[in-house]
Amino acid sequence: MLFGMLGLSGGGLSRAGLIMALCLSALATSASAAPPAVITTSSGHGFDALVTRLEAAIGQHNMGLVAQASASRGAASRGVKILGNAVLMVFRNDYAVRMLAASVPAGIEAPLRLYVTEQPDGTAQVHYAAPSVVFAPYGSAALDAMARELDPIFAQIVADAVAP
Repeated sequence: MLFGMLGLSGGGLSRAGLIMALCLSALATSASAAPPAVITTSSGHGFDALVTRLEAAIGQHNMGLVAQASASRGAASRGVKILGNAVLMVFRNDYAVRMLAASVPAGIEAPLRLYVTEQPDGTAQVHYAAPSVVFAPYGSAALDAMARELDPIFAQIVADAVAP
């Protein structure tokens, strides 16, 4: 059936089948790679330890952990085991007020996210987009200035959490 969908008949690949195969190949490749704007930092810590260290670093840098979501914890509650992952949503009210004063549409970006992933070797990584990258599309000088303040804060949160 799949061969027929791809236009494989009699050993040949039709033009439409070739295009579909190339598209599927591109999707498979892009699905495994983070977008170029995402910063990925490896750590020697396990997943749970890195999440705990990030929570502590968020507080130490006077930011708020607004919420947390984890597909792996949800899966575990159903008896399904997958590699650990968690999204830590981070912001602070004074930044929220400034963000909204600069651009109400930019509110969709808050809270900013730190994504923690467990690796097959038991270590974990942190992935995030720098605030300046997240807010750049809104074209607001005030928002850009705020994001430039947040960039080093997020970088330091991650650096502190992954430190040995």
